[in-house]
Amino acid sequence: MGFVVMISGVSMGLMLLCVSGFWVLPTEGAGRGSFLRNSSSSRPSSVNVGALFTYDSFIGRAAKPAFMAAIEDVNADQNILRATNLNIVFHDSNCSGFVGTMGALQVMENKVVAAIGPQSSGIGHLISHVANELHVPLLSFAATDPTLSSLQYPYFLRTTQNDYFQMNAVADFVSYCRWREVVAVFVDDEYGRNGISVLGDALAKKRAKISYKAAFRPGADNSSISDLLVSVNLMESRVFVVHVNPDSGLNVFSVAKSLGMMESGYVWIATDWLLTALDSVEPLDPKTMDLLQGVVAFRHYTPESNEKRRFKARWKHLRTKESSGGDDDGFNSYAMYAYDTVWLVARALDVFFTQGNTVTFSSDPNLNQTNGTNIKFSALSVFNEGERFLQVIHEMNYTGLTGKIQFDPEKNRINPAYDVVNINSRGPHRVGYWSNHTGFSVESPETFYSKPPNTSAEHQRLNDIIWPGGVTKKTPRGWVFPDNGEPLKIGVPNRVSYQNYASKDDNQLGVKGYCIDIFEAAVQLLPYPVPRTYILYGDGKRNPSYDNLVNEVAANNFDVAVGDITIVTNRTKFVDFTQPFMESGLVVVAPVKGAKSSPWSFLKPFTVEMWAVTGLLFLFVGAIIWILEHRFNEEFRGPPRRQIITVFWFSFSTMFFSQRENTVSTLGRFVLLIWLFVVLIINSSYTASLTSILTVQQLTSRIEGMDSLIISNEPIGVQDGTFAYKYLVNELNIAPSRIIPLKNEEEYLSALQLGPRGGGVAAIVDELPYIKALLSNSNCQFRTVGQEFTRTGWGFAFQRDSPLAVDMSTAILQLSEEGKLEKIRKKWLTYSHECSVQIADTENYQLSVQSFWGLFLICGIVWFIALTLFCWKVFWQCQRLRPEEESDEVRASEVASSSRSGRSLRAGSFKDLIKVVDQREVEIKEMLKHKSSKKLKASQSSAETP
Repeated sequence: MGFVVMISGVSMGLMLLCVSGFWVLPTEGAGRGSFLRNSSSSRPSSVNVGALFTYDSFIGRAAKPAFMAAIEDVNADQNILRATNLNIVFHDSNCSGFVGTMGALQVMENKVVAAIGPQSSGIGHLISHVANELHVPLLSFAATDPTLSSLQYPYFLRTTQNDYFQMNAVADFVSYCRWREVVAVFVDDEYGRNGISVLGDALAKKRAKISYKAAFRPGADNSSISDLLVSVNLMESRVFVVHVNPDSGLNVFSVAKSLGMMESGYVWIATDWLLTALDSVEPLDPKTMDLLQGVVAFRHYTPESNEKRRFKARWKHLRTKESSGGDDDGFNSYAMYAYDTVWLVARALDVFFTQGNTVTFSSDPNLNQTNGTNIKFSALSVFNEGERFLQVIHEMNYTGLTGKIQFDPEKNRINPAYDVVNINSRGPHRVGYWSNHTGFSVESPETFYSKPPNTSAEHQRLNDIIWPGGVTKKTPRGWVFPDNGEPLKIGVPNRVSYQNYASKDDNQLGVKGYCIDIFEAAVQLLPYPVPRTYILYGDGKRNPSYDNLVNEVAANNFDVAVGDITIVTNRTKFVDFTQPFMESGLVVVAPVKGAKSSPWSFLKPFTVEMWAVTGLLFLFVGAIIWILEHRFNEEFRGPPRRQIITVFWFSFSTMFFSQRENTVSTLGRFVLLIWLFVVLIINSSYTASLTSILTVQQLTSRIEGMDSLIISNEPIGVQDGTFAYKYLVNELNIAPSRIIPLKNEEEYLSALQLGPRGGGVAAIVDELPYIKALLSNSNCQFRTVGQEFTRTGWGFAFQRDSPLAVDMSTAILQLSEEGKLEKIRKKWLTYSHECSVQIADTENYQLSVQSFWGLFLICGIVWFIALTLFCWKVFWQCQRLRPEEESDEVRASEVASSSRSGRSLRAGSFKDLIKVVDQREVEIKEMLKHKSSKKLKASQSSAETP
C-alpha cells in the first residue's frame, strides 16, 4: 500500500524526466538484437519496427493478429524489401501513460525506423515528444484525438481517420434532424475532452450547441455513471452524444436503460467506439441488442474489396493462432488499419531504399548533456534519416484494406468517410454513409468522388431510422421541459396604458389581454403540454421598460416574455423572437384643422404636366385634322388668318363635342373618332377627380411628417417604456431634452391639446396599434401625418436557441391561416370610432400623364398611320402630274446638271409638292384625268403614223 501511495505522489517534473530519458532495461521482443547494417549496400539485412498498444483491449486484441499477419505477408512477398527482413518489436502499454512512455523508450532502444501506435490518444501525446526527439516516425492506427496535430508533433502520422471528421459527421447528423442542443457524455481524458471540444465547434457552425458536458473519470463505476446520467436527465435536451472508450462504454447504456432513458423521446448518438466493441463480439448477445435498440452510431468506412474479404476469411485462423482464445471474435476496423500500417511502412521502406537512402543512427547531443546523472542514455539513438523517411511515408499513394492510403498536407487520410449505423433488435443496420465530399447519402462514398463536392441540404439522404422506444415514422423532438418540477416562467409587462394588450387580472392565469390570448391559443396547438406560470413585470404605476424585460429573459430570470414586445435589432442580439403576430411601425400624430377651400380647386384634378400635355394634344389634333381636310373641305380653306382660327376653334371645341366644322375625308373622320374617344375618357376622369377633391374633407397640419418634426425644435411625446425613445435619440439624433415620456392616453390628449406653447408637445411618435386606439378614443380629433417610417412587428421573446420559439412560431402561423388571429383581434381591438388614420391628401386624387400614357400611345399610332397614308397619296399624285414631254436628252442633261444646280431642282420639286397639297382634291383629279386622256390620244396617233 505504501508503494502505491508513493507512486501516486510522483510530481509532473519526475514524469517528464522519465519521458525524456529513462534507463531502458533489456526486453524480449520479436527482432531483439537482430539489427545489422551492411555498409556496402543501401539495403540492410533486417529493419526493426516498434509496436506499442494495449494487448487486453478491444483494439489490442484485434491489432496483434493483424500485425503478425502483415509481417508474415510482407516478408513472404519478394517484391517488397527484397532481401531485407522486417521485424516488429511489441510492447504492452497496459492503458497507462507511465507504462506506455517506458514502453516507448524500450522500443526505441532497438533502433526502430518507425513506431506503430499507440492506440490511446493520451499516451500518444506523451510519446510523440520521444518521437520528435529521436526523429522516429510515429504511425498511430487508433489514436483519433484531433489535437494530435502535425504542427505540434511533426513526426506523428495518423493512419486512421481523424476525429475532427467524425465530429463534423455527428454535427451534420444533428443538423439533418433539426436539433439545436445536445448533451455530451464523454470520458474525461485527452480522447474525450478534445473530441467533444471539436464537436462543439462543429455544432456552432450549424447554429447548434452542446447544452451540457457530462464528463466522468476513466474507469468510473456504474454508481458514478448513474449519478451523472440522473443529473443530465434533468436537462432540457434529450439528444445524447456518447464519446467514450469501447472497453467500458457499454456501461453507459446499461445504466441509462435502468434509469428509463432508452425509451421513446430520447436520442442516443455514439461515436465509432460502439461499433468497435460490437464488431469485436460474435455472435451478438440479444440482451446487448435490446439494450442498444434505437442507438445511432458511426463506424469508419472501409470500401468492399477482394483483399478485404480474403483478410476477413482468414481472421479466425489468425485470432486462434495469436491469442489464448476468448468469447469474442476480436475483429474490427482497427485490425485492418493495423494491417495497412505495417504495409505502409514496408512500402515506404522499399521506396526509401530504392532512392539510395541508408539507415543510420547516432547519439543525441541533448541526451549527452545529462551524463552526470545516474540515468543511462547510451541505448537511445537518433534516426538520422528519419525526416526523409517520414517524407516518403507522407508521399505514399496506394490502396489497402481500408481504402485509398494517401495523406493531405495536414497529414490526415484523404476522403474521410463513415458508416451511419442504426441498432435494432437484430443488430447493427447501416442506414447510410457520411463523407466530407457529399455529406449523407445512401450510396457508397467512392461513387461520388469523381463528381464535384456537394454537401447542400437538399442532397442529404438517409434511410429510415428506428429510434429508442421503437419510433420509426417521426424524428424525436429532441428536447422536453426540464424534469425538475418547475413550470415555464413567463414575464408579462404590467401595463398602465392600453391594458387591453396585457394587464393584471384576477382570473386563473393572473393576467389577461390580446397578447395573452394569442400566446394561450398558440400553446394549445403544441403537441405536448407546457406547464407555465405568468409573472407580472413592473410596479403598476408606469409602463415597465421593455428593454429591461427582454434583458431579464436573456439573463435567465424569465423563460419567455409575452406582451406587446416590438421586434427590434438590438433585442434580437440577446433573445429569439417568434414569428410576428401583429404588424407595427412608428407614426407621427399631430393636431389637424380643416383646410380652406381654394378658388383654384378646379385645376387640382390634373397635375401641371397633365395639363400641358393635354393642351398640346388638342393643338396637335387640330393641326392633323386641318392637314387631312384641307384638300377636301371648304371649311378648312381660305386666308391664312381664317385657317389658324379654324384650327384653334376646332381643337378646343372637341373638348365639349361641339365642333362646328364637319370632316369630309376618310382619314380625318377616323382620326377625329379616336380623338373624341380620348376626350371622353379625359373628361370623365377630370369630373371624377374633381368630385372627390371637393367632397372629401380636407385637413391640414403644420407638421407634415417626421422630417419636418426633426428640423423643428419643438417637444415630441413618446409612450413610456417603449423603444421609440431610443430610436429617436440613437437613430434620428434628436436631442433627449425634446422627448417627453407620456404615461397614458389622458396625458397624450392633454399634451396634444396644449401644444408646445402651452407646455404640451407638437406631435406624438408611437406605434401604429396604439395610435389607432388613441384616435378612436379622441373622437378623431387628431390624425397621423407623413408616412409610417419603420416596419416592425410584435413577437414573443424566448431565451437564445430555445426550441420552443420555433414551435410557437409554427403555431402562430397556423393561427393566422385558420383565421383565429383575426377573431382574437376583433375581441380585444374593436373600437367605437374607426378613424381614418392618415390625413387625406389632394395629391392622392390628382391624375398624371402616367395614368393615360397607354391611351395617348394609341392616339399617336393612329395619327402616324393617317399622316403616312396622306403623304404617300400626295407624293403619288405629284409624280403623276409631272410633265413627260421631255426627251431623253433633256432628262440626261438635267441629271448631269443636277450636281451644279441641285438646290434649284429641289426648290422646284418642293414648290410643285406644295402646289399639289394646296390644291383641291377635285382639281387634282381633273388634272390627272385630263393628263390620262391626252396621253391616250398621243399613243393612238403614234400608232397610226408608220
